[in-house]
Amino acid sequence: MTEPAQPYGTPDQPRLAVRGEARLEVDPEIARLSITVTARGKDRRAALEDLTRRNAAVLELARTYGDAVEKTETGALSIHPELVQRGRDEKIRAYHGRVHITAVLNDFTALGEFVTRVGDLDMTHVNGPWWALRPTSPARGEARRQAVREAVQRAREYAGALGAELAALVELADIGAENAAPVAYARTGGYGGALPAPAGGGAPPPPPVDLEPQRQTVYAQVNARFTMTPPKL
Repeated sequence: MTEPAQPYGTPDQPRLAVRGEARLEVDPEIARLSITVTARGKDRRAALEDLTRRNAAVLELARTYGDAVEKTETGALSIHPELVQRGRDEKIRAYHGRVHITAVLNDFTALGEFVTRVGDLDMTHVNGPWWALRPTSPARGEARRQAVREAVQRAREYAGALGAELAALVELADIGAENAAPVAYARTGGYGGALPAPAGGGAPPPPPVDLEPQRQTVYAQVNARFTMTPPKL
């Protein structure tokens, strides 16, 4: 009959618990832009027609960049009346329309030009870029591997200080695994400013804005428990 595992170490098999950590600085993989298209008209239909036309212009411009624009998504769309009160009566002065679009780019050489061209469209507002890594980025896996190697090295050094050697791995766990906390994450961010859009016209497009990608910081942490040979005290 196999004896149950001991919850703690024994003099013959002491246990050793360490934490492994890793921190990587890597280039971003994607950039997100938040684009808001607006319209205003004296009647609902005119506002909707303008909003539809301007929304189509943004999407068509994005398509001209091919694979450089990885994804476009349409968010909330709204159209509402602007009321003005005269005495006891409420009258509709105008209708306001708004639609939000998210664009994800993976080619940063095209990003500056795309931002300025979108910002030059009529009644269009641009926020961003926000730099990020993909959830499946290899950098996240590399950070985890480095954290594990660091944990093993740290444990080996502790055991060596006692004249012992590592015997076996007992447990390897993400920090906060019982709470489903992420083991690795990236510090994301970017310019995050707004580029107001001037009214469109026959003028040539503005020159591309120079955007420098922001390096991303990826962290990983693990807890590791080992058994080791008896120390030479």
